[in-house]
Amino acid sequence: MEQLSIVGSKGIFVILILLLFTDANWLLEIFKWKKLASIENKISFFEAYQQCFASLTSSIITPNRIGEYGAKSIYFEKGKRKQIMLLNLIGNLSQLLITITFGVFGLFFLIKNYSFQYPEINVLKIVLIVGILVIAILFRKKLKLYKIGAYFKSISKKIYVEIVGLSFLRYVFFSHQFIYLLHLFSVEIDYFTALNLLFCLYFLASIIPSIAIFDWAIKGSIAVWLFSFVGVNEITILTITTIMWLLNFAIPAIIGSIFVLNFKLKKSE
Repeated sequence: MEQLSIVGSKGIFVILILLLFTDANWLLEIFKWKKLASIENKISFFEAYQQCFASLTSSIITPNRIGEYGAKSIYFEKGKRKQIMLLNLIGNLSQLLITITFGVFGLFFLIKNYSFQYPEINVLKIVLIVGILVIAILFRKKLKLYKIGAYFKSISKKIYVEIVGLSFLRYVFFSHQFIYLLHLFSVEIDYFTALNLLFCLYFLASIIPSIAIFDWAIKGSIAVWLFSFVGVNEITILTITTIMWLLNFAIPAIIGSIFVLNFKLKKSE
């Protein structure tokens, strides 16, 4: 609590800046979803807003927020629900693409500048992944992967470029929200180093299976390990990751619960 009080002591202007980072992050996600969903069914900004926050709330206890797919699809007629799930997949994959791309740069920076013990390679997991890929290729017709591929090809390249662009901007905003918090807590670290450590943080967090509501614990543990290389106090890092979770996940999930409740009330009428 003492660490959290530091943010409050900085004044209302600082809190407003932090909230603006959060607003920008979610506005970009809403615009991204509006653009994707409108491929199948034109929706308004408010409808996209409602669907994004409600799906966040609905997915908090599902592994890697997989519940988000079903939650968004129920807002559309049955005949379009499969397509809506695929469109949501495109949005998530675009964000993952950005995370992996910058994560590679971050890992190169980490490996080049710091010495640490590499984790052992789990051969069983690699064999399992390769096996799944082989089965998918051999049985692609039965799995109807060709239909999925055809659907993806039917979407214009311009849409893909715009979605990746919005995903990139989201990445910029939530990364710099973290850097701004480092500054507020008087962490002495140069911008380039901080940014590369964050690249590693988001990359590693994205490949670890987790339940969304415990995302703060995963990111917090990884952040403590990464920022220990530059001597940052672990309590400070845990506080920052908690604030990031509260601003970008907990508060939006509370907002989403209102939409989930309203949707359930309408369904029961």
